Amino acid sequence: MNAPNAAIADYASLASDIKRWGAELGFQQVGIAATGLEQDEAHLLDWLAQERHGEMDYMARHGTRRSRPADLHPGTVRVICVRLDYDPPGARDAWKVIADPDLGFVSRYALGRDYHKIVRARLQKLADRITDAIGPFGYRAFSDSAPVLEKALARNAGLGWIGKHTCLINRNAGSWFFLGELYTDLPLPVDTPETDHCGTCTHCIEVCPTQAIVGPRQLDARRCISYLTIELRGSIPAELRPLIGNRIYGCDDCQLACPWNKFAKKSVEPDFAVRHGLDGASLIELFAWSETEFLARTEGSAIRRIGHAQWLRNIAVALGNAPWSAAIVIALESRADHPSALVREHVAWASRQQESRQLA
Repeated sequence: MNAPNAAIADYASLASDIKRWGAELGFQQVGIAATGLEQDEAHLLDWLAQERHGEMDYMARHGTRRSRPADLHPGTVRVICVRLDYDPPGARDAWKVIADPDLGFVSRYALGRDYHKIVRARLQKLADRITDAIGPFGYRAFSDSAPVLEKALARNAGLGWIGKHTCLINRNAGSWFFLGELYTDLPLPVDTPETDHCGTCTHCIEVCPTQAIVGPRQLDARRCISYLTIELRGSIPAELRPLIGNRIYGCDDCQLACPWNKFAKKSVEPDFAVRHGLDGASLIELFAWSETEFLARTEGSAIRRIGHAQWLRNIAVALGNAPWSAAIVIALESRADHPSALVREHVAWASRQQESRQLA
């Protein structure tokens, strides 16, 4: 990293400017954190030791670089943290979609365009504004794109606290927001870390369909529906399939149940608006998408990263969980000879589920 401009006399004033520039760029909040994450590192290492990360090998691959910002990007002394609301206005009521077994539920964050590039592009613009004001400085922008303990850093920057479901919660904005970071060598004054306000509430723990939240701030990803439908590339454990319901990409139950989300703000970003009716589309219609249609309709979406076979795998499970329907049986039969063994396995399971319901 480059050394900070020696002519900067007032870092407090610069920090104030950075927060103002961030707001002008559309971020809902900007905060500044130091790089010390010792307790969070211990929590991370314990989580990894218990193998609760499942097949997410990348969580362990980078070692402590995730919890030591200067090891990831040498010279880092501060982290500028930002948040950006994503809850799309006009989206169908999430609980109503989850309650309708004919529909597919997609996590609210994935209904619009992929956030990674959007957040990073704005962070780059923020860095450009800083450069215009003080000259070249050392930085690197991230948005869930590198080994970063973003929630811990955001907490230390005053953006919220880590809830019992492990999501970041802001008392004025709930938890429906993306995070981003600008690692920097500028010795800016840091903000006061947010304190916990979950109290005795356990709604998120109790509502989890698979009981993946095994204790306050203790998530066993191997049971989490978001992990099972997105991160897990192979077969979904048979005992967990009935618990997934109609959630075909991610799961928002813990956030939907959180009382703090009554303060959540709808996104004002056109990029996060619902695309292709994915806020409550028919499972049968989604299951009929060819790979070409899947790629076309998920272009620019976070959903595309799972690929067509995994998409079909997830929907097959949801169809297997639905009440018996001749239309579902026909849809499953249409994929019974799919080239992917993964798809065939889950279609066969779903067909057996449908058959058992018809005979009941």
